[in-house]
Amino acid sequence: MAKLYTEKHFIKNELEPREETVKFLLDYSKALSVVNCNRLKFETLLN
Repeated sequence: MAKLYTEKHFIKNELEPREETVKFLLDYSKALSVVNCNRLKFETLLN
């Protein structure tokens, strides 16, 4: 079973995300706000 995962046709080095995925992650990171208050961490999504 371990041999199957080491064969070349299972290993892909050409991982490229779609443009929609990149845009979604960038928009999400821009809208996310994290506020630290003492030991608590509050995460808010600003839409």
